[in-house]
Amino acid sequence: MRTRMPAQSDLTPPDVTDIEAVIRPFLALEGPLLPMLHALQEAYGYVPESAYAPLCAALNITRAELKGVLSFYHDFRTRPSGKHVLKICRAEACQAMGATAMADRLLKKLGLEWHGTTANGAVTVEPVYCLGLCACAPAAMVDGKVIGRVGDARLDTVLAEVGA
Repeated sequence: MRTRMPAQSDLTPPDVTDIEAVIRPFLALEGPLLPMLHALQEAYGYVPESAYAPLCAALNITRAELKGVLSFYHDFRTRPSGKHVLKICRAEACQAMGATAMADRLLKKLGLEWHGTTANGAVTVEPVYCLGLCACAPAAMVDGKVIGRVGDARLDTVLAEVGA
């Protein structure tokens, strides 16, 4: 399993100067918001709230517009994730094969809601809306590795491998 190394920002949010250095290279682009958000998430593992004001000022957008984009694109995080990210497919094919009930059992077992992180910081569980593995539903992804025909036993194995 691939482990995301915790960024310093996982402990302390980056300051405005650091944020501006990350977004500056994208200012000349047409429609730079998404590239800026991707760069921030790459740099910090999430889009920190301390980035909202510099982004809004640089792009002349409101905080509501920014939050709308962040909430629309499910791959953007607004808080640090665990060392590993487990994504469970929520699309129709996976739902038809029992993914909803499986996900409910998993979240209950871990004591989490969607986007929650285990108390030890090992795993964040996120929904994803199609992994392109419909023929092998239900599907999941751990740290970018897709897993097909996932059931409770396979999830237990994955959780043990990542230390949850």
